[in-house]
Amino acid sequence: MKINLAYGRGHLPVEFPEGRTTVIEPAHNPGLPDEKAAVLAALDQPIGARPLREVVKPTDRVCITFTDITRATPNDRILPWLLERLAHVPRENITLLNQLGTHRPNTPAELEKMLGAELLKNYRVVNHDCEDPAALVQLGTTRDGTPALVNKIAVEADIRIPTGFIEPHFFAGFSGGPKGLVPGVAGLKTVMSNHGAKNIGDPRAVFGVNDGNPLWEELRDLALRCGPSFLLNVTLNEQRQITGVFAGDLLAAHKVGTEFVRKSAMQRVASPFDVVVTTNSGYPLDMNLYQGVKGMSAGARILKSGGTLILACECSEGVPAGSPLDKLLRSASSPEEILGMLATPGFVKPEQWQAQIQALIQRRAKVLVHSSLSDEVLRAAHLAPCRDIAVTVKAELEKLGPAARVAVLPQGPLTIPYLA
Repeated sequence: MKINLAYGRGHLPVEFPEGRTTVIEPAHNPGLPDEKAAVLAALDQPIGARPLREVVKPTDRVCITFTDITRATPNDRILPWLLERLAHVPRENITLLNQLGTHRPNTPAELEKMLGAELLKNYRVVNHDCEDPAALVQLGTTRDGTPALVNKIAVEADIRIPTGFIEPHFFAGFSGGPKGLVPGVAGLKTVMSNHGAKNIGDPRAVFGVNDGNPLWEELRDLALRCGPSFLLNVTLNEQRQITGVFAGDLLAAHKVGTEFVRKSAMQRVASPFDVVVTTNSGYPLDMNLYQGVKGMSAGARILKSGGTLILACECSEGVPAGSPLDKLLRSASSPEEILGMLATPGFVKPEQWQAQIQALIQRRAKVLVHSSLSDEVLRAAHLAPCRDIAVTVKAELEKLGPAARVAVLPQGPLTIPYLA
């Protein structure tokens, strides 16, 4: 049977054996017939809040945060519609702040592609810089005493409008909501504290869990310190069409959105598989190996201990090369050494959370990657290259015998399987 795996800007067709392959995909939600009308209606009839035009006064300083190039949010659609509802606010009072978290800044060309030339020309657009002390302000401390730093533009605004899309998140439960402020526009030290080894290693810091998840609950509490916010989140299907709009109170609207996503994205399976093939949902989510850990994490949930996990992730931007994750992976001789480093008191490195999750998966499984990366780069990241997924799957199943089975997640972490 031929299955099209989401890969880069297209698909990767792969043959899998009939009778031994289980395909796990999100339940399909159709795109809304009129996306603009749905967004405007949500802003006028929000969840747990007054209509946006009543919340925002003409004299208010407004900070709209938007997701960066690594996310699939249709910024070029939802932001112009949002700004239409803010037409009573002078443009000079509105700043669009890129939720880069700890990611690299987006180039002018990328911003134009993400937002549209008209918006970029007419509004102030700022790349968040998590390492610029002058751009950050402190709002108390995190639970471990680290300064809680958030972008000054967001904090000093009269109203914040975090935007984005909601999907299951591999350690924060679900994306969207408070994440549009923290870690979206938080300082590096703050993100590293929240994403520290203790929180990442907590069994509740997983896909689909917010309540009781210590990592998400701290993000929530820090975001609330920023002041009044009005949320605009959407949900998407595999064609990147908007399937739902959730606007209003930062927590109440996000809660409704996460339950909507849970029904389609969380797929129950009866027992674990010998081999799991997953993707990272294609471009832009599979731009680099840093993001690819999300796909690994989704597939690993239903993999037998000692099984084989294959990730199809194009990685057009590499690991990226020279990034904190790349340097950390190259500094160790094995995944176990990475976990040993992270267990050392006082050891803290940017992007260590991705290395930690990858290493924990590799502790119980063999992980192979099909990508545009060279074998040298993959091996330096402690991963085995997989040049032909079909051949590799066939060989693994033949080695394990006729009872062995393979699961395929063609859309990667847009589907989150879990064991019954």
